[in-house]
Amino acid sequence: MGPVKRKRGRKPKTSAPETLDIPTPSPVTDTAAAAPNSAATTASMEDVFAVGNVELIDNTASTHVRRRGRPKKLPTHSDKPLSRRLARPLDNGVGDYSVPGDAGVSALVAMEADTEWEARVMPSMDSVVKVFCVHTEPNFSLPWQRKRQYSSSSSGFVIGGRRVLTNAHSVEHYTQVKLKKRGSDTKYLATVLAIGTECDIAMLTVDDDEFWQGMSPVEFGELPALQDAVTVVGYPIGGDTISVTSGVVSRIEILSYVHGSTELLGLQIDAAINSGNSGGPAFNDKGNCVGIAFQSLKHEDAENIGYVIPTPVIMHFIRDYEKNGGYTGFPILGVEWQKMENPDLRMATGMRPDQKGVRIRRIDPTAPESKVLEPSDVILSFDGIDIANDGTVPFRHGERIGFSYLISQKYTGDNAAIKVLRNPDILKFDIKLDSHRRLIPSHSKGKPPSYYIIAGFVFTTVSVPYLRSEYGKDYEYEAPVKLLDKLLHSLPQSPDEQLVVVSQVLVADINIGYEDIVNIQVLAFNGKPVKNLKSLATMVESCNDEYLKFDLDYDQIVVLRSKTAKATTLDILATHCIPSAMSDDLKL
Repeated sequence: MGPVKRKRGRKPKTSAPETLDIPTPSPVTDTAAAAPNSAATTASMEDVFAVGNVELIDNTASTHVRRRGRPKKLPTHSDKPLSRRLARPLDNGVGDYSVPGDAGVSALVAMEADTEWEARVMPSMDSVVKVFCVHTEPNFSLPWQRKRQYSSSSSGFVIGGRRVLTNAHSVEHYTQVKLKKRGSDTKYLATVLAIGTECDIAMLTVDDDEFWQGMSPVEFGELPALQDAVTVVGYPIGGDTISVTSGVVSRIEILSYVHGSTELLGLQIDAAINSGNSGGPAFNDKGNCVGIAFQSLKHEDAENIGYVIPTPVIMHFIRDYEKNGGYTGFPILGVEWQKMENPDLRMATGMRPDQKGVRIRRIDPTAPESKVLEPSDVILSFDGIDIANDGTVPFRHGERIGFSYLISQKYTGDNAAIKVLRNPDILKFDIKLDSHRRLIPSHSKGKPPSYYIIAGFVFTTVSVPYLRSEYGKDYEYEAPVKLLDKLLHSLPQSPDEQLVVVSQVLVADINIGYEDIVNIQVLAFNGKPVKNLKSLATMVESCNDEYLKFDLDYDQIVVLRSKTAKATTLDILATHCIPSAMSDDLKL
């Protein structure tokens, strides 16, 4: 499907995959403070049950055709309730019925039905659990407080070592997590062991021994091939009991993981995946788990497109936890590269006709590879595997995949052999891989936001959750252009660099005339560059000059008298019921 054309006067409808789970609606008094969490509430209950989205199915009269005119009256044979007159069909192939009151025949039918049901049910389905989570999300617009708590339900499944896997967005900003087994009426308190933001996987455990009675861990299978059958099991919206949907693998490639803003290997399937399926396993025809359902594509031109986290990504998460005692993340190669498909471009860079690779455009200054690689280097191979001019490498028979897949198979701290062409020489480097860091992080990873307040000026750092809190889910269209440019293209110049902004100005006599300053970047304080929020707070607190001068973006300045600003800060905090002038992480 080609790109969607942008129509004049309207925003293009997004076709990005969405994470899945079900929030429990609660009364909201402050819309700004109780906005639904983007990772855990992709569809509100009102949207899901809108008239246009729900198709009513009459299960009681599926064989009757509705005709025009007055509905036909059903014949009445008894004054007793109809349900008492219903008989269960015998499994004898001729449509005989058992007679109510015939205890021997009824018992025989029940035994045969139970035997047949046990034969059809996969044993691994009993390992699928329902996850109940209470979330308390930080309020990034008012960073000294949290939003109203809300609940969600999703799915999970048992693996070896008394552990349970689910999605990271299912337990994001968790306050309490409970698990319920299939067919049980008891919810068991769970402990979160690890949350993998990049891969959208979380690991849980339960201390109560009763939970593990009769529970057998699922077995993982190999990465499926195209057209292989898959069965997604979970607890999606529409009911309380377990649900099973089936389909086939329709695509295998590097996918965009919405929750972590990363790109990892993923499976596209045509099985129905709905809210609440998050964290549920996808089984192959042998009953082995081949993935975890985690997001689906919501678009007017797309139907039944769901995405599954495949076993290579799952095993990477599990082994990382077992190896390091915690989740360390997926490493990256801190470079931006360009395809070398143009023959003139290849010739200009000195590539021979038999050489293939990708050209380095920019290098992350904070990455280890910045010490050895240079812009305009051509990466020829990674760990001995040649890279094509379009950035792909051989995957399986008849398939190619982006070479970032090779990087994602490594662990943080591992070494990788890289061969580059630096005209006209071929150089080989052994590079230590590290995790990725953005100037504007895509996730808070459970940490509360930082803030600093002086004379009513609220200073904080920019992140994707902050932009979403300020401008809604369409922040990519609503946020200031300069902030979006830094989000998409800026690289940090040092490991501790942050983008500091004036979030808002709490109105007081001392800041008259500055009320309209909102989300403007702070460049310098009293002539010294601002690297991060902690350095700004330290400089302001230790300033003995007569004036506090803040240099902002767009050539704006803020000047305050030092003694007056510090003296009025406590009164402003008391007026707005703010417990402290700075977050706890800045006090250390």
